[in-house]
Amino acid sequence: MKRIALFLLSLALTSLSAVAQNDLGDPTFVPTVKVSKTLVDGDSIQYMEMSNVYVYPELTFKSKRQQQAYIRLVKNVKKVLPIAKQVRQIIIETAEFTETLPPKERDAHLKKVEQAIVKEYKPQMKKLTFSQGKLLIKLVDRECHSTAYEAMQAFIGPIRSGMWQAFAWMFGASLKKGYEPEGTDRLTERVVLMVEAGQL
Repeated sequence: MKRIALFLLSLALTSLSAVAQNDLGDPTFVPTVKVSKTLVDGDSIQYMEMSNVYVYPELTFKSKRQQQAYIRLVKNVKKVLPIAKQVRQIIIETAEFTETLPPKERDAHLKKVEQAIVKEYKPQMKKLTFSQGKLLIKLVDRECHSTAYEAMQAFIGPIRSGMWQAFAWMFGASLKKGYEPEGTDRLTERVVLMVEAGQL
């Protein structure tokens, strides 16, 4: 699972130096407040725009174990969400860059990028737990609007993607599993939105 998470990061880096400047530990959300003024019927009125604030009913837990699972989920989202957001940014940048390359150069470039990412981020990915790795796969789908398997297929083709899927399956995970914010991942989506809004 850790190797899969590491590979997701390695899919799409145009140059290691560009990403090395961004720390994976950066906060997911920076609160924004915009203060300005507008003219209404000849009067100048000040206004303030703030970030979204999400209001949910208070959670009730049936057991201490359920409460601890929620606390773990919040901790895992805070750790993994910045990585998923960076994966999205890297994929976009790499897709744009590789479109300018001929096919032979593209494949060679992606292999070099993969090796550089593995070397740079392997120690950090080793620190992810199994549940954090599974959560990362789901959050990549949330951020990229495509499953990890589909993202891999776009960059490395169906054969190698199939091998990574088989590897994930051996450990009880699936790269094809999507993110369901209205279904099984409803609580995760709530936590993600609140973390993004700086409420957790």
